[in-house]
Amino acid sequence: MTSTETSESLNSPNGATATGSSNPAAPQDAPLMLALHQTVLGGPEVLQLTEVPRPAPGPGQILVAVHAAGLNPTDFKHRALSIFLPPPPLTLGWDVSGTVVETGYGVTLFRPGDEVFGMLPYPYGAGSHAEYVTGPARAFAAKPAAVDHVQAAALPLAALTAWQALVETAGLRAGQRVLIHAAAGGVGHLAVQIAKDRGAHVTGTASAPKHGFLRELGADACIDHRSEDFTGTDERYDVVLDALGGETATRSVSVLRPGGVLVSLVPGAKDTPAAAEKAGVRAVTLLVEHDQAGMRAIAELVDRGSLRAHVSGTFPLAEGARAHVLGETGRTKGKLVITVR
Repeated sequence: MTSTETSESLNSPNGATATGSSNPAAPQDAPLMLALHQTVLGGPEVLQLTEVPRPAPGPGQILVAVHAAGLNPTDFKHRALSIFLPPPPLTLGWDVSGTVVETGYGVTLFRPGDEVFGMLPYPYGAGSHAEYVTGPARAFAAKPAAVDHVQAAALPLAALTAWQALVETAGLRAGQRVLIHAAAGGVGHLAVQIAKDRGAHVTGTASAPKHGFLRELGADACIDHRSEDFTGTDERYDVVLDALGGETATRSVSVLRPGGVLVSLVPGAKDTPAAAEKAGVRAVTLLVEHDQAGMRAIAELVDRGSLRAHVSGTFPLAEGARAHVLGETGRTKGKLVITVR
């Protein structure tokens, strides 16, 4: 089985036009590259392998030859709807692992030939589902030596989300108890590992067939979201990481200890803030940000064997639409990755 994600934003709210919002427009005589491109919103069938101008790095940017690019649920959503990005034409993709080809003015951290991985600025910097991409040098870090480009490409957006939610927002500490919804998913399975590395007791929700997978990742307890009510026990948590939103967010308030933290990755129901205030807990919604310090922390976890992405499948760039079809089933574990080189 294989998997990937696709789509690139050529236009940004600030008027920049190129592979991503911060990328300068390619010169008229720019060489061409292949990209998983769309000219209209819609289903996976709108994704086409297309020749587009290769971007050039502007000040503070690097040009990366993409070896692999991760696929995330946000790619499916932006392919179908104008959420944060302007309407097509678009090339999606925020995760990238590859090799530096060229550096822009003022870049001192990387040189051509360096292997890097990172998350393009979310949401306006999309464009990694292509042969080349540009982005701010400080959106990248040195690729972990312990893994290949496919593994590295599966990490950035999902791992940064988990890191920023658990470590930087919730301040998760050793001995605390954390509940992770959708724990077998892209963000969830990395969050389980990060929480365990912090010394926390981890409970994850997932369908029963995925519980063995969660145990292998280090989860201490599992809840079958199809047949069990996570609010139906006396268990109380210091932190809840919620990737589902809606009523799940509101119901998660009831399982937090006073002073606990609910971090949602999608908006909760309208009554979530009031429920949180009444319960004496903090409820916030997180939008992931590119962050070199976070990427370096993730690389260090990978290199010492504490964090590894589970890749359910890989797809060549030309088959990106098929990866979207698989990803939208919601039945895969971990991540899907598009391979380019």
